[in-house]
Amino acid sequence: MTPVVIVGGGWAGLAAAIELTHHGVPITLYEASQTLGGRARSVGEGNNLIDNGQHLLLGAYREILRLLTLIGVPECKVLDRHVLSLQMQSFQNDTIILRTLSVLPAPLHLLVGLLTAQGFSLGERFAAIRFCINLALGGFTLKHDLPVKEWLLQHHQPLSVTRALWEPLCLAALNTPIAYASAQVFLRVLGDTFSQRRRDADLLFTRVPLGDVFPLPAQQFIEQHGGHVEIGKRVKGLYVRDSSITGIRLAESDIDAEHVILAVTPVACQRLIDAHAELDSLSKQLTQFSYEPICTVYLKYAPSTSLNRPMLGLIGSHTHWLFDHSHYNKPGYITVVISGPGPHMTMRNEELLNSVVKEIAAINPHWPQPEDRYVIREKRATFSCRVDINSHRPATTTPVRGLWLAGDYTNTGYPATLEGAVRSGVESARKVLVAMGKTISCPP
Repeated sequence: MTPVVIVGGGWAGLAAAIELTHHGVPITLYEASQTLGGRARSVGEGNNLIDNGQHLLLGAYREILRLLTLIGVPECKVLDRHVLSLQMQSFQNDTIILRTLSVLPAPLHLLVGLLTAQGFSLGERFAAIRFCINLALGGFTLKHDLPVKEWLLQHHQPLSVTRALWEPLCLAALNTPIAYASAQVFLRVLGDTFSQRRRDADLLFTRVPLGDVFPLPAQQFIEQHGGHVEIGKRVKGLYVRDSSITGIRLAESDIDAEHVILAVTPVACQRLIDAHAELDSLSKQLTQFSYEPICTVYLKYAPSTSLNRPMLGLIGSHTHWLFDHSHYNKPGYITVVISGPGPHMTMRNEELLNSVVKEIAAINPHWPQPEDRYVIREKRATFSCRVDINSHRPATTTPVRGLWLAGDYTNTGYPATLEGAVRSGVESARKVLVAMGKTISCPP
């Protein structure tokens, strides 16, 4: 009998597997696709290897950074750390620049950054500073959740500051429009990023394909420590007896297990648990999630084409963020991120590509036309981080003994980020360790 089976090889499932094998627990992980990493992996597109979405990590992502250290991946090898510097640009050539200072502790680095921000009037800067001070005095918590847009209005944030700063940050973090995004979840991100350590606000750009950042090194660590990773193996069902998990069903065989961690999407999880009356309440809970899309456009320009900075935000356009890969040995490659819903979702791919290229040409008229271009659409990229979403998110425990959940949608308090997924995987693994009577070692 396999002590622990993990269903799903995304970042949550891999995090759970690392934590368990690190503590000497044999596991078998089953991934239905041919590639590990879930929604944050490297995929083939023509003759190129690209990521299925542009992911930006933060210095506040402590569990990801801890696990990279644990599995022997030096941060400097896979990630490029930058002190926070945001530049937002409109088609009217209005430019907003916010930088934090590496010599100041948190949260002074943010307050001074706002005070010296370029593109805001003195009154706008003081309004943003008062807002941040009030958040800190309130412990970055709210008594009652409400939409981010309404919350910002209550704190008298000028429209220009909302449009150029808070709205882009919220959409980037939660992938949910401010009209209905959860202020409590956004506040959690702001608190973790700006209130504890100065380095938490750093931006971590990937130097290598996503698969080389975490999924492939994770697989090597798991297998070197007694675990097994099975690729292209879809779990078809669960076996439950007397409200306890007893195993899983594959297409070709049954596997006995004392513990099963479901590290899959809410939709896939619901398919697996629907047949079991003990899990009816959980199944109904999972139906309450709605989802938001992300479009990623990949453009290949002449090698001399560059933004002269790793990232640029655009205001008032389809395009939200531009990422310049010339800083990471891919000159001429620009990634465009369009978060959340909008008119772009009804456009055909060619229409969307033409619109994005036109917008980029408007702010960089000297750039040539791209030599190659393609788009990846993830219609269910993240769960919709709506008001009171935390009250609907399930815990890692379930009504069935030995059955656990992992995934960014579980109640981590975080939005649908890689850090949220990894934290949930670690939490579910530690619940298994406690159930087994194991001693959990202190994190490195």
